[in-house]
Amino acid sequence: MARSRDEVIVEVRDLQALLVSASTGGGGEDSQYQALRQSLLAEARLKGKLPRFLQFCRDLGQFWAFIKMEYSTYADRRSYLWQEFRPALELLEAEPQAPSDKSISALLSASGSDYVHEAWQKALERRMTDPSGAVTAARTLLEAVCKHILDEAGISYDDGADLPKLYSLTAQQLNLAPSQHSEKVFKQILGGCMTVVNGLSTVRNRLSDSHGQGKRPVRPSARHANLAVNLAGTVAVFLVETWQLRISEELPTTSSGHRTG
Repeated sequence: MARSRDEVIVEVRDLQALLVSASTGGGGEDSQYQALRQSLLAEARLKGKLPRFLQFCRDLGQFWAFIKMEYSTYADRRSYLWQEFRPALELLEAEPQAPSDKSISALLSASGSDYVHEAWQKALERRMTDPSGAVTAARTLLEAVCKHILDEAGISYDDGADLPKLYSLTAQQLNLAPSQHSEKVFKQILGGCMTVVNGLSTVRNRLSDSHGQGKRPVRPSARHANLAVNLAGTVAVFLVETWQLRISEELPTTSSGHRTG
């Protein structure tokens, strides 16, 4: 599961503080260094942003051998470490705050589909470091949600169906198609959802990493990816919540009025 920005920032700062202490006479726990090193090197979003020495300094002893040869004074060591960790911290601090991420994650986890949850996590992880991949993951998320609902409803579909077709089938099943409503405001809202889905399908085809491009490729930025992921997450939650409500309404009740199942 993707960790929050703040969780990773804490680890980066803890590692920086540990190394400053270890290189200026304060010492440090080797087990803590190894745990933090391993955790941060596994963060895809920090690739190319962490100090290079972390690749070859596997324990504090190796780090000490490196730093004492490179810098002779405490002041120089502190300055060096602050500079080396700056790219990672600046990247993390620039990530947009998204309070909805946790709520969407919780709701999609409750969908009962590991594939849905995995697609959402991939979308979150790639927003800043791999915008093209994030756009692809955003569409994959909606495809996964639609297929999950259609499978549970026993509705057949073509395995090669594109996202607009899958969404149309799902919307019909959930009574979310604009044509199924007469109230103007509901038709507009539900029509807007279809527009978002069609837009995500189009932007994925044009901007994502799923298709080869010519000499002047159009590449999405982090803000494009963030928009695509947020829109996909919102629509996905709307579908899942509607499906869960439909299931709860169809559960049989006991004589006392309580629902069974």
